[in-house]
Amino acid sequence: MKILHIVPTYYPAVRYGGPIKSEYELNKWLVKKGADVTVYTTNLDGKGVLDVSLGKEVIIDGVKVYYFPITFRSWQYSWQLHRALAKNVQNFDLIRITSVFLAVSTLGAYYAKKFKKPYVISPRGSLMKEPLIRKSSLKKKIYLNLVEKRNLKDAIINFTTEMEKKEYLDLNFPLKNSIITPNGIDVNEFSKKVPQGFFRNKFKISNDKKIILSLGRLNWKKGFDTFIPAFAKIIKKEPKAVLVIAGGDDEGYGQKIKSQISNLKIEDKTIFTGMLAGDDKIAVYQDSNIFVLPSYSENFGNVVLEAAYFGLPVVVTKGVAVGLEFEKAGAGIAVEKNVQELAEAILKILKNSGLGKKMGIVGKKFVETEFSWLKITENFIKKYSDLLINKQINETNLS
Repeated sequence: MKILHIVPTYYPAVRYGGPIKSEYELNKWLVKKGADVTVYTTNLDGKGVLDVSLGKEVIIDGVKVYYFPITFRSWQYSWQLHRALAKNVQNFDLIRITSVFLAVSTLGAYYAKKFKKPYVISPRGSLMKEPLIRKSSLKKKIYLNLVEKRNLKDAIINFTTEMEKKEYLDLNFPLKNSIITPNGIDVNEFSKKVPQGFFRNKFKISNDKKIILSLGRLNWKKGFDTFIPAFAKIIKKEPKAVLVIAGGDDEGYGQKIKSQISNLKIEDKTIFTGMLAGDDKIAVYQDSNIFVLPSYSENFGNVVLEAAYFGLPVVVTKGVAVGLEFEKAGAGIAVEKNVQELAEAILKILKNSGLGKKMGIVGKKFVETEFSWLKITENFIKKYSDLLINKQINETNLS
């Protein structure tokens, strides 16, 4: 199977969070299972650009990646990428697009239809209720109705969870065909041995402190407007609690979080680490007591898998799609996005070490059995092979 993956930004542009990592992992594992995968993307990396070869094949874990220079940032459009699509889409069996509202979804859909190629669009949560309600300008709504719905109409929509699919349907977007492919975890990333206590020593956190961990981009979507006041309630009943906020600042939102913390006078109970990777990331998971993700909306929630793999009980809001599955499995608690409910759920675990340990054991096993990239990739290939076979049968019957 020859797959062309079209995406506006790609690894190593990790500043864009979970979707970049999960798409990179999926492509890597597709190649391991025998697929021929090519990526067309831009060199965009936040306000800057990636230091990569442009317009030439770059092999990353067996995946053929072509980075094209960005031409028009606000639409994440590249003229050279556009030309490459016009010339080469006809040479692939399947076109996979990870984007909406940006150039690649419109260009990818157009050329896929022109050359009669099946194409997939992965919205990655952008077509769920909360992002659309909070972040949809009039311009975006017009674009959605005049352009994006046409792209979606003939696509196979690739959701990451049932919750993402349900919200998509609730908003009456077109759905011709769909599959659900969850994100996974590569346990090899966390195989390095890091001494227990490494993180606590580095940030001078004593062993008697109970670390509540937040890991991910500092962004409005992550629900800090609920998390910070909930933490202020927690330390009144659990004074040994410490909040560790690990993640890169997204468009200056970190300052708003710090202002909240300052207003509540809890600066001495919070630690900002910046983005963590490698040994530091392993260490913070190892040394924490509980992981919390109180987002407004997450089509998946990759960090929940990571935290659970390290045996951490997880507390999430019900807007975190994968978190609901962890609650059903007995590996965590999912609450409404409410200060009191969030505080009570976290305290319930902090006050009962046995409960937290049990959730951690269940969560680690759940991740290992349900979210391995090997299992996900095999299911992905089977589903798309079936779709391609059905397409060929239908075309034969029509001819």
